[in-house]
Amino acid sequence: MVESRKEETRIDAGLQKLDADLAFMMAEFATVLKEVGDGEIVSYLPWFGDRVPLEEACTPRLVQAYSIAFQLLNMAEENSANQLRRMHERERGVQAWRGLWGAQLKFLQEAGKSQEEIAEALGRVRVEPVLTAHPTEAKRITVLEQHRDLYLAHVSRENSMWTPSEIEDISRKIRSILERLWRTGEIYLTKPSVEMERQGIEYYLTQIFPEAIGKLDRHLEHAWENLGFDRRQLHKHLPTLRFGTWVGGDRDGHPFVTPEVTEKALLSFRLQALHIHKRSLEQLRAHLSLSESLQPVPECLANGIAQQWDILGGKAAKLAERNEDEPWRQFVSMMIARLPLSDRMPTDQIELSTNYFTSYRFPSELLADLQLLRKSLDEIGAQFIIEEDIDVAIRLCKVFGFHLATLDIRQNSAFHEKAIEQVLAALGEKDREFSKWPEDKRVAFLSENLKSPERRLLQNAKLEDEAENAIRTFSVVARHIRRYGTWGVGALILSMTRSLSDLLGIYFLAREGGLLEADEEGRTVCPLPVTPLLETVGDLENGARIMREFLTHPVTKASLEWQRRIEIPETDIPIQQVMIGYSDSNKDRGIFASQWALHQGQSEIARVAEEANVRIRFFHGRGGTIGRGAGPSHHFLEALPDRTLNYDLRITEQGEAISQKYANLLTATYNLELLAAGTCRFSALGSREDVDAEFREIFQFLADRSADAYSELLGKDGFIGFYRQATPIDVLELSRIGSRPSRRTGTHSLSDLRAIPWVFSWSQSRFFLPGWYGVGSALELLETDSPQSHAALKSATGKNPFLTYVLTNVEASLMSADSNIMREYANLVPDGELRERFMTQILHEYELAGKQVASLFGENFEERRPFFADTVRRREPTLNTLHRKQRDLLRRWRMGVKTEGRRDEEDPLLMELLLTVHAIAGGLRTTG
Repeated sequence: MVESRKEETRIDAGLQKLDADLAFMMAEFATVLKEVGDGEIVSYLPWFGDRVPLEEACTPRLVQAYSIAFQLLNMAEENSANQLRRMHERERGVQAWRGLWGAQLKFLQEAGKSQEEIAEALGRVRVEPVLTAHPTEAKRITVLEQHRDLYLAHVSRENSMWTPSEIEDISRKIRSILERLWRTGEIYLTKPSVEMERQGIEYYLTQIFPEAIGKLDRHLEHAWENLGFDRRQLHKHLPTLRFGTWVGGDRDGHPFVTPEVTEKALLSFRLQALHIHKRSLEQLRAHLSLSESLQPVPECLANGIAQQWDILGGKAAKLAERNEDEPWRQFVSMMIARLPLSDRMPTDQIELSTNYFTSYRFPSELLADLQLLRKSLDEIGAQFIIEEDIDVAIRLCKVFGFHLATLDIRQNSAFHEKAIEQVLAALGEKDREFSKWPEDKRVAFLSENLKSPERRLLQNAKLEDEAENAIRTFSVVARHIRRYGTWGVGALILSMTRSLSDLLGIYFLAREGGLLEADEEGRTVCPLPVTPLLETVGDLENGARIMREFLTHPVTKASLEWQRRIEIPETDIPIQQVMIGYSDSNKDRGIFASQWALHQGQSEIARVAEEANVRIRFFHGRGGTIGRGAGPSHHFLEALPDRTLNYDLRITEQGEAISQKYANLLTATYNLELLAAGTCRFSALGSREDVDAEFREIFQFLADRSADAYSELLGKDGFIGFYRQATPIDVLELSRIGSRPSRRTGTHSLSDLRAIPWVFSWSQSRFFLPGWYGVGSALELLETDSPQSHAALKSATGKNPFLTYVLTNVEASLMSADSNIMREYANLVPDGELRERFMTQILHEYELAGKQVASLFGENFEERRPFFADTVRRREPTLNTLHRKQRDLLRRWRMGVKTEGRRDEEDPLLMELLLTVHAIAGGLRTTG
């Protein structure tokens, strides 16, 4: 009871902190608006003014003001959450916050794990967030940068030591940033290029993550020592952290990702990695001012300097002259000189060097010198310097290598089918309709051709577009690997994998690009993992069969063994990566059927892999919204099927989720810690026993019945017409968010529409339909048909991780939806009969889902999730105004399109609509 009251006090303190922060930021914004001559807007500002605008007063400038206000609320909530976690740690210790290192390691200790067992578990952890540029980030890069500056200025006010004049200086800085935001266009006037998206990703990889990794490791050290463990044992058992990206490699339905774009991305990432190490070593050199007159020079360091002289020649002598009495600095200066960077250009334009004679070729060479440096300092007892300086540089070298992030190469199976047919034509094959061949014929043909890694096409063979593009892409990858090794390239991912022959087709095209090799036994091998992407419910259900056939194929077996040996560190058994898609499976059959198919599919694929003595690395393709697989990281990891995590987590971070999770240092560290600590705990103990037979049957019933309801709605006559008029999908198709088109082929069908605009459009109109539809009727059927099963389900809610995770996400979607706003968007549908037919059904399902989910949880939503309830309530009035504005603009814009055929992308009405899209997305903190 006492602890419960303390928790209520902390929650109250967190909400009071949020109120105070928001009031300060809105007051500063109001000051800026008055100063720049827009004072008439101030009285309409949310959480500050006291007026609700009439229709004519809701001008584009007011919409922009609302958009900025929502960003200020988001920052205040983020800062409040960070300060609340700090408060918990101060009052209750490092183990106070669920999901972080302190709590997870304490859990392992209390479960009977020894220091050595926990250290061994930590050393096995491998976490790899993969940053994609799916078109869901509505904010321009320049606006994001100003948001970061504003957040940092706001956080700096937390220092209680500032004088009044210093606090005023901070306020002036905040006002200057707010004025810049007010005078800066909020939305993209043209679509961003792939290069712009790559630069955005590089910002996180170079400016945020290097420092976040240091904080992450220090949090682990504190948690470790809190358990009474020896910190010196920890540095040998740090979790492996890697980063991946799709920007420049994901060509699935993206015509602007060419082989040249991929090659440029790989080289740019390498250059940025080397910049990280150059900065790290320069800082190290500045700190290592140790004089040889005050401590002996260890033999290992003297030998290391001599070796550098041998490599660098006269250049080493010049470097040594600068620090004659400081051998540690001399050694680091020589390390900097050996980084493969050209110093012939100005500092801000440093480029890659091709000098193989003196430069480090691989990161392992740099790491060896850093380890030598560590050994030399250890021999003189400089432990503090090792921990604060050397270990940081070693960690950065291990995480980023010379590649920064692994670039995945993704394409879809239909594209590859066309490419193979075009290759067959170029080879003069008479029967070239590969897409129409039966599976056994396809497999036989591909298997026979893959007996040799040698390409069959002539060097300058004339090829049609798909074959030319695919083969040149593999050629770029092969060339990069031969020069720099495999570290910079992640996986060869095939979207919409349906069969074994789809996967063998990658090997076939890769062979023509010169990527395949022969191992020492003459067997054909691929140096990169070929990865199926199982996206629809049907593909997930067939996943185990596909993987059984693929894992037993000779080329796969030989390739996995080859990859095992070059993996760093080398693994005991081969690793096969399998990507599972949360977006299309949800769009395909609805949320419960999707989640259950993903759960079942992982379990079955893991069993198949065990039979083949292979370990599966599941790559979770989660989007930024619940309708595309998002949900709290800790609960997501806990809900994974047993024996599928295996200390190894690869997971996408997409669109606006990247800026929400990683734009600011404390939040970035927190989110990385959730992933790493959760992976450690749920792997070390096993997440849980498998779902028992009773619940397996219940979950299958709910999956089937919810999918039936969902499919019935989507298959109903007139649904496409209703959907396209009751949501702003037509506006989103013209938006400038992201470089990729919203449709794979351009046809107006549900199957061609990507999952992102599908989810985005339902959220903008406040249906949030993909996050809950079908669940209510399925639960009602269960209650009617089997009251005993329904009672068992209620008893398991809050205890069964899978069930709790799914229902928590469904509940969040229901609370974010609004039936009144749904009705108002539905009024945009001119056909009254069509409108009523669908709205009657949708609203009935919405009310049913809300009733059933509330019944299962039993507790009041606001008591269980006070911060979520607060944010929904706080945003509602301003969102209502924006929705009204968007609906009015939609009606007028569509009338112009219908009567005048006007669909000009420079139409002022369209620009206003895009402003409302941006503002509503900021208010909901979600796009697609």
